[in-house]
Amino acid sequence: MYSQGFIHSVFTDEELLKVRSQAILVAVSGGPDSVALLRLLLETGADCHVAHCNFHLRDEESMRDELFVRTLCKHLNVPLSVMDFDVKSYQQQHGGSVEMACRDLRYQWFEHEMSDQGCHLIAVAHHADDQIETFFLNLMRGTGARGLSGMERLNGHIWRPLLSVNRHDIIQYLSSIGQDYIIDSTNAQNTFRRNRLRNIILPAIVQQFPQASERILDTMHNLSVDNALLASMVNQLIPDANHIGINVLINHPHASALLYHRIRHWGFNRSQCLQAIMAIQHQHTGRQFIARNHRLVVNRNSLDIEEITGGTQVEIPINLHKDLETPIHLTITHNNPPFSPNMCDGKNKVAFNTRLLDCQHITMRHWRKGDRMKPFGLNGSKLISDLFADLKLSHNDKNNAWIIEADGNIIWVIGLRASALYPVTPLSRDYILLEKV
Repeated sequence: MYSQGFIHSVFTDEELLKVRSQAILVAVSGGPDSVALLRLLLETGADCHVAHCNFHLRDEESMRDELFVRTLCKHLNVPLSVMDFDVKSYQQQHGGSVEMACRDLRYQWFEHEMSDQGCHLIAVAHHADDQIETFFLNLMRGTGARGLSGMERLNGHIWRPLLSVNRHDIIQYLSSIGQDYIIDSTNAQNTFRRNRLRNIILPAIVQQFPQASERILDTMHNLSVDNALLASMVNQLIPDANHIGINVLINHPHASALLYHRIRHWGFNRSQCLQAIMAIQHQHTGRQFIARNHRLVVNRNSLDIEEITGGTQVEIPINLHKDLETPIHLTITHNNPPFSPNMCDGKNKVAFNTRLLDCQHITMRHWRKGDRMKPFGLNGSKLISDLFADLKLSHNDKNNAWIIEADGNIIWVIGLRASALYPVTPLSRDYILLEKV
């Protein structure tokens, strides 16, 4: 029977033993991938509880999807939980794209529901084609071996058992058992980057290179293995990430990469690690670099990581889709006419290209000792304290100065100077304008 063979192509023997002894929360949208995942798990004898998210983004289609999942679960005699979400309200509070807002809401609820229902795993239906799309999206953003390795099959209690099979195999399985499903009409709309990749770019690649999908998946697997090896070697070289001896770094030919791979989990980026190594080389003791909740301090004989405890640093999240009213008033606008340099003054009114929207953490805060930026119009980087000195700011003005930081990089000292990062050209139509009112 086709389905039996397909089951053994999806699950490892170890997984088959586990699913029969563990309760599993299965995320089901009603599309072919998640419906196939549910049917496969039920065929193995797994104890399943279905979770369905209704984001109300497609009007009648959203309600159609929910009705389909309700009918399916009733037919299969599987318990179901449904949650309604207000995506726009979440975006207003937290910023980010619709896709990221849906992802955050979905997984936050899955975690809560898993606990409430006494489940051990959360099964989601990402498959091999999703993995390939992730490879290209991360490649275009700029990433390393970790990003190009794609999604993990088991990440904590998030389980992706379909990563070994493609959409064609999934459709064939559903056909073999006579199971219907629904199609999200937005999958055909090429206004989304992932859809353009899925519907236009990847088919063109496969037409020219018929084995492209298999070879890309092989490459991703190799990168994943290499990344695991790299992590183990980095941990051996630097066993204590909180206190890193300078000698380990100063004598290493790839010191900044070594440092980055050891401390990136705290949110430090490659640029900060390179600057930290340069500070060591030039004996700039006291330099500091800030990640989300940690500070890296360059001391005489070591780099030390300190946790920034609550109350010592005020960081205000910036939503690039909404004006900021307090503590200062910033207006944020998108999709203006073609950019003209006279639209900005580089101080109170600045512009950045929309790659800024890809940043995960955009915050406003007061400056800190050791802060550095790459000012627009100047070569290289500059200490914020030197910028203040050049402008002859008073002590009070320095302490009251605000900066905006995107993923660890300072992009604007508000009212004083903009960064050269995320530049806008005179022909740009797609950019973000920020103005201090």
